[in-house]
Amino acid sequence: MSFDNKGVGRTDNVGGSDAVQANTINESKKEKRNGFFYRMLCGALIGISIIAPGVSGSIMAVMMGIYDDLIGIISNPFRNFKRNFIYVLPMVIGAGAGMVLLLQALDVLFTNYPTPAYLLFISLIAGSIPTVISEARAGGGGFKAFYAAGTVCALAFALTVGMMAKYDIAIAVDTTSMTSGEAMVYFPVCGAIAGVMSMVPGMSVSMVLMTLRVYEPLLNAASSFDFATIVPVGLAFLVGMVLFSNLTKIVFTKYRSFACYMVAGFMTGSLISIFPPLPSGAMEWIMSAFAITVGILVSVLFRYLGRRMKVSGAAAKM
Repeated sequence: MSFDNKGVGRTDNVGGSDAVQANTINESKKEKRNGFFYRMLCGALIGISIIAPGVSGSIMAVMMGIYDDLIGIISNPFRNFKRNFIYVLPMVIGAGAGMVLLLQALDVLFTNYPTPAYLLFISLIAGSIPTVISEARAGGGGFKAFYAAGTVCALAFALTVGMMAKYDIAIAVDTTSMTSGEAMVYFPVCGAIAGVMSMVPGMSVSMVLMTLRVYEPLLNAASSFDFATIVPVGLAFLVGMVLFSNLTKIVFTKYRSFACYMVAGFMTGSLISIFPPLPSGAMEWIMSAFAITVGILVSVLFRYLGRRMKVSGAAAKM
C-alpha cells in the first residue's frame, strides 16, 4: 500500500503482477502440453517408418529435429532418468499407436499401391535433406575433401544394403536348417547388428534384417507371440543401440559437419535403393503426384512445428 500526494491510499499493481504470473504459468503449461502431443506425433511417424519396408526411423527423427535429443537420451538413459522418461514417453505411446493402428493400412497400401506409397516416404525424406545440409554448413569451416569422401562412402553403404534387400541378395545363412542352439546365438547377434544400424539415418531395420535372412522368421515369431525368440533379439537390439549411440553422440558433438554430410549420404543412398518403378496408368500417376505433394508438405510442416515447439534441445530444458 502506498499514498499519493493527497494522502489517499492506493494499491500498487499487485493484481496485475499476479495476472502476468498466471499467464506465464498457463503459457508454460500450454507449451508443455503442445510439446507432449508433438512428440507423440513424432513417435507415431517413427513407428510407422519402422514397419514400412525400406524406410528408416532415424531419418524421420532427423526430419523432425529430435535425432540429437534421442541420441543423448539413448547413450545415457539413466542420467536424469525422470526427465528423459517424461520426454520419451509420448514418443513411445505414439510409436506403439502408429504401428498398431496403421499396420494393416500400410500392408494394404504397399501391397496394392506400392509406387505411390514409396513415393510418399521418399518425398518425406527428400524434403528434409536440405535441412541436414544446412546444419552441416552451419558447423563452419567450409566444405572439405574428406566430407565428400564420407558422403560418398555413406551413400554407397546405404545403397548396397538397400539393393541387397531389394533384390534378395542375402548373407549365405540358411536359418531354416539351424539348430535351436545356433538360432539362439545367431538371432540375438542379428538383433544387435540391427540395433547398431538403427542409429544410422538412412539404414532401415527391415532392410538389415532381410539381408541377414531373419526378417521373416522374426515376423513369424512376433505374430505367434514366440517370446523365447523375440525377447533375446529385442534385448540385443537395445544393447546394440545403446552402445553405438555413445559413438554417434561423440561424432555429432565433435565432428558435426562431417556427421551431417554423412547423414545426407545415407539418406540419399536409401532413397535410391527404395525408388519404385514408374507409375503405370493415369490414376497411378495422379496418386503418385498427390503422394509426393503430401510428403513434401508434411516434411515442411514438421520442420515448422519442430522450431515452433523448440523440440530440439527440449530434453535438456525440461
